[in-house]
Parts: sequence; structure tokens; C-alpha cells
Amino acid sequence: MIDKIRSADRRRVSMLTTVGDRWRALTKWQQALGLAAFVAILYYLPLLGIPGLTWLRTDSIQGGNNWAGVLFVCAIYVLVAIGLNVVVGLAGLLDLGYIGFFAIGAYSVALFGSVNSPVVKWIQQEFNLPSTWAVTWAICLFIAIVLTMISGVLLGWPTLRLRGDYLAIVTLGFGEIIRIVARNATGLTNGPVGISAIPGPEGAPSPDNKVFGLIDAKPWYWLAITFVLIMVFLVRRLERSRVGRAWLAVREDEDAAAVMGVYPFKFKLWAFAIGAALGGLSGFLFGSRNAFIDPTQFNANLSILFVAMVVVGGSGNMIGVSLGAVLLAYLPERFRDFADYRWLVFGLAMVLVMILRPQGLIPSRRRARELKDRAAEAEEAPAHV
Repeated sequence: MIDKIRSADRRRVSMLTTVGDRWRALTKWQQALGLAAFVAILYYLPLLGIPGLTWLRTDSIQGGNNWAGVLFVCAIYVLVAIGLNVVVGLAGLLDLGYIGFFAIGAYSVALFGSVNSPVVKWIQQEFNLPSTWAVTWAICLFIAIVLTMISGVLLGWPTLRLRGDYLAIVTLGFGEIIRIVARNATGLTNGPVGISAIPGPEGAPSPDNKVFGLIDAKPWYWLAITFVLIMVFLVRRLERSRVGRAWLAVREDEDAAAVMGVYPFKFKLWAFAIGAALGGLSGFLFGSRNAFIDPTQFNANLSILFVAMVVVGGSGNMIGVSLGAVLLAYLPERFRDFADYRWLVFGLAMVLVMILRPQGLIPSRRRARELKDRAAEAEEAPAHV
């Protein structure tokens, strides 16, 4: 049994270090070429027609959903995972109510997405902006990000002094409060009936929309993946900055970080605000694409799924959480052939991942170093242990 554990750890470490070392060993132009090819593949995915790979398309199976629509959901989930990874993976805070920020972003475009909205009209007049749907949609995007950041600060200010399970319970309650308010505030959110005809960049859903319509989801996917790439770049820059290093210090040992001059509360509040903004952005795109939202779409189950994406992919690793998000969005659609059993298969797959890869599919470098150290200790241990 010990030998099996040692060999498994060596294989994991070898795979992680080999891929990472090979990438870092490439020259700058080789890395740039590889990234350009990867981005080109991402934009080509809705048009996927390469022989031998068409089986990946969800519309190739009976009753399967639109392929571009599934890709759009994958992009939205990746955006959610990147935002939640800032909170959970980098700052080490367990947030079970992330669905609340997602809902605020979606209701922002639903409530303010009109050229006759007083807030939008005031902003257009104040900054001398044209009264077009594209400008209105962009203003709603700004409003969604601001509102979710404020919500993150308001939630974090009284609660971030809590740790562990207590913080998780409070954030879970926040997500439920947002859903209940959306259901009961009938004068504002239309209650359980929901809000329809939510506008996109070309206005409310209409046959006159030439690009961003309800039927063709490819432009929506290309828009969402563009936002994903921008956010990946910004979050990566932030992760490598002083703020990112402070987050990692707080995650590893909050008391030791405070002794070294890092103010944990301030940086945890930063993580909550930035994570909330990314959650609001993803909810904003979700509401615009669907053109209809109601409170039942923002339940606690979806919030737990968001956390599962980070845990399964590898907390603290942006590539890992992105992979986890894609798998958790894509696999249920791929298993649609199993009809009523697809969620059972999906659940069993998650259980196996947690048993075989408890650190996640692609763990962070810190986790990889822990595996390497553990493998080295196992090698040094006496053979009879």
C-alpha cells in the first residue's frame, strides 16, 4: 500500500512539474505563439466541424442543446470560477453565497436596461453619451459591477472577522436573502413571475436584432469568451502583484501575515469586492443572453455547484478552476443520452475525482510542492513503515 501511494505521488508530481517546467522553458515568442493558437481555438469552438471531433458537440446527440449555447454557459461558469477562485483559492475564504452576486448582476441589467431608466438617462446626460442601446447596455454593465462590489463590501465588512464554517454559513445566508428578496419584492423584481425582454447590446429581443439575438448563440459566446480572456489577464496581473502576495500570505497563516505587516481584514475585503464584481459580470451576461430571469434560477444548489467547480478544478490555480467549470457545465449536457441517469453519472464522477484527486485536477504550485515533499519523505521513510 505504501509503495502504491509513493508511486501515485511521484506520477502526480512528475506530470505537474514536467508540464509547468516545459512551458516556462519556452522562449517568449514560443509562448506567445502557443497562447495565440489556444485563443484561436477558443473562438473557433462554436464552428467545430473537424472530422473525428464532432462527437464533442452536444447537438450531435438526440435531444442535445444548442452547441454554441452550451459553450456560452461554459464561458459564464469559467468567469464565475475565476471570481470565486479569488475568494476561495487566493484569499482562503469559503463563500457559499456567491450566487447572490450572480443574481445582483442579472437583475441589474433587467432593472436598469432601458433607455428610459432615470439612472441611465442621468449618466448619459452627465457624460454627454449617445442614447443608443449599445451605450445603455455598457452603462448597465458598469452599474452591475459597481453594485456587486458594494454588495461585497457590505457583506464582508461585518462578517470577514469570522473564520471557517461561521463565514460559510453567513455567506450562504446572504445568497438566500438575495433570492428571497427577489421573490418577494414584486413591485421591483416582478416577484416569482420574473422579468422578461431583458435587453442586450442591440436592445430587447427582437427579429430585427442582427447579431445578438435569441436563436444564434455564437455571438454571445464570442462576447463572453472575450470578457473571460480580459478577466484572466487582469486577475493574473493582480495575483502577481503585492495584493496577490498578501492574499496568499493571509490564506497560509492569517496571524503570521498580520505580524509581518499585512492587514488581513483589508485584503480579505479586497478579495470579496473583486470576486463579487466578477460574479456580477457573469450574472449580467447570463441575464442579457437569456432575456428572462426569475428567482428560481438563483438557488443554493447553483451556489454549491460554483464552489464545486473551484474544488474539483484545483483551488488557487486559475487554469484548474477554469477546467473544473468547463467540465461541470459540459458533462451534464454530454450525458444527456442517459436521460434520468445523467445526474447520477455526473455525481459519481465527482465522487471519484474527490477520492482520486482530492487536491483538484490541476492543483496550484504550492499544492504541487506539497506533493513533491510528501513523495520525498515517503522515499526517505524506512521500507518496513
